[in-house]
Amino acid sequence: MLKNKKIVIIGAGVAGINAATKLVDNGYPGELITIIDKGQNPYNRKPEEVMEGMLGAGGWSDGKLTYHTSIGGQLKKYCGEDKAMDLMHQVVENFKRFHPCPEVIMKSDPQEEPEFIKPHFGLRLFPVWHIGSDYLHEIGKNWYEFLLSKGVNFEWETEINQISFELNEIKTSDHDINKVKWFKYDKLIFAVGKSGIDFSQELIKQYNLETEPKSVQIGVRFEAPQKYFQRLIDISYDFKLYQKFDKVSLRSFCTNNNAAYVAVEQTYGDVSYNGHALKDEKYNNQMTNFGILMEIKGIDNPFEWCRDVVKNCQVNNKGIYYSPSRQPSKTSENQDISAYSLGQDGLAQFQESFGEYAEYVLNFINKMNEIFKFGDDYGIYIPEVKYLSPEPLVNYSNLSLNSYPNIHFVGDALSARGITVSGAHGIYVAEAILNDTI
Repeated sequence: MLKNKKIVIIGAGVAGINAATKLVDNGYPGELITIIDKGQNPYNRKPEEVMEGMLGAGGWSDGKLTYHTSIGGQLKKYCGEDKAMDLMHQVVENFKRFHPCPEVIMKSDPQEEPEFIKPHFGLRLFPVWHIGSDYLHEIGKNWYEFLLSKGVNFEWETEINQISFELNEIKTSDHDINKVKWFKYDKLIFAVGKSGIDFSQELIKQYNLETEPKSVQIGVRFEAPQKYFQRLIDISYDFKLYQKFDKVSLRSFCTNNNAAYVAVEQTYGDVSYNGHALKDEKYNNQMTNFGILMEIKGIDNPFEWCRDVVKNCQVNNKGIYYSPSRQPSKTSENQDISAYSLGQDGLAQFQESFGEYAEYVLNFINKMNEIFKFGDDYGIYIPEVKYLSPEPLVNYSNLSLNSYPNIHFVGDALSARGITVSGAHGIYVAEAILNDTI
């Protein structure tokens, strides 16, 4: 076993943290593991700091662990169905392990698509573990303390300036730009999340890495009183409605119920939206929110196209809110959600920004209205976006780059698109290191 090798993990998100946990659980010396992140540790990280820091974005603000290989990326492509399910199970067990109240975790596992959905939508059915967004910060602290106790080194508020794949070294600076550090590594786990996509693309260009282009993932965050959707929620708590056309497929995504709050994300300086599902009964607002995301194929430079659409949806440094009848909701802290309400002009700006693709979203909403009869009692926060950079081609046995066998891409850097799959990537690479197959 390679117990004398220095391992550097870039990114303290779900992929990187699960990788480190798998390593130390199996005797790898924590002193040889360094995790670098430009965000904060879980004690200093603020709730609104969604994109950077301990447990990344989903592990800090979402907390729904999907448990199926058809959701959240192409995990089974690398390791097969059975192994993929085993890896995701390990991620779920880690969240339970560090949860302060594991008894509140709920699992939904719908079995059959209801007849009232079939004429209008497909409904993907799969198990989901509901951790509770309001417990994630305590999970982060418990998990952090465990890794510290094992000797793992953390470098917080640290920016990566340069990586030399040939020299196996990393140049960093902290928020005091005069303080520069160099880190040597034998193995590098590149686990940056959505906020590191630009840097990932720079490396891909710098080292001329072979890649597989990814489709556009963009849409809106829909919100309405829960009562309209209750009969579907009773069947599938985190329901996934979907429609498919020639070049566009749509799906509902990341459904939040009961204590459901729209969350603001800031990526590349622009506002977009997501959602939280809290557990504590005091937060119950009887609302439902979920993303309506389009996967659009055939767009040249999909990453830049998404960036342009998002920029066009910004008004006074906020995203857009449109509703025929409602005002934007409050956060769980009773603050106004950062969204600019433009009335009918908001709908017009949405249509102008999204072009022909706006009609797919509006038709999706109209079809839902035929079933759930919410009328004008809804709102949409514009945009919701999942930035996916081109995926580097990797060795399926350990997710290492074809040209650099000691560099491993995991999580969103490898288009994971989900908490469970991201964590599974990290564990998969850690197992390869432990088995000395790299």
